[in-house]
Amino acid sequence: MTTLLVIAKEPLPGRVKTRLTPPFTPEEAASLAEAALADTLAAAARVPAGRHVLVLDGAPGPWLPAGFDVVPQAAGGLDERLAAAFSACAGPALLIGMDTPQVTPGLLAPALVWDAHDAWLGPAADGGFWALGLARPDPALLLGVPMSRADTGAVQYQRLRAAGLSVGLLPVLRDVDTAADARQVAADAPGTRFAARLAAPAGPIARAAPITGAGPITGAGPITGAGPITGAGPIAGSGR
Repeated sequence: MTTLLVIAKEPLPGRVKTRLTPPFTPEEAASLAEAALADTLAAAARVPAGRHVLVLDGAPGPWLPAGFDVVPQAAGGLDERLAAAFSACAGPALLIGMDTPQVTPGLLAPALVWDAHDAWLGPAADGGFWALGLARPDPALLLGVPMSRADTGAVQYQRLRAAGLSVGLLPVLRDVDTAADARQVAADAPGTRFAARLAAPAGPIARAAPITGAGPITGAGPITGAGPITGAGPIAGSGR
């Protein structure tokens, strides 16, 4: 069965969600990161995977549910840390980050099926990706993929296709990088710990910039050719 990997940082002030500061304080940003991580782990725990693994930079806390093996992140850049996480898996693996608290078991379910695809990619609205699944984990599929760029998701997709893999696409999700992202994600997933933390009377919601433009992002159109996925960012969940 598939191994489900969650890559995350311990939610400590000044070490996570630094792009939320300002308008949030480092303590508020870390509190939001903790809520997002708790939501992500709770959803992942309900996925019928063969093994649940938290690939953690830091130490586990009370937000960690039962049923997860905890392993340390490898050293190096994000591409190297992702590659190392996959290389530790003997069979199919699906990796997600901690920046999409709106994730649900239903969103992840297609990526546990390998009869039609060799890989799965969950594009992020900012141009990165929030999920990556590999039927046969191979570090070479990730090493050297540039992270934190507008074309990160597109480059990763092209790397998979160049290796001859059939790639299934998961829905586009918005990851939480900015205050505007935080408000939009909370609005899209009002029942989450993240939304409750943001809206708490003593919480930081008043600092967040108002949402403008269209409603939530839904679905995922095909990625074709070499055109980039617009935006900027690596896999959602590196805790930056």
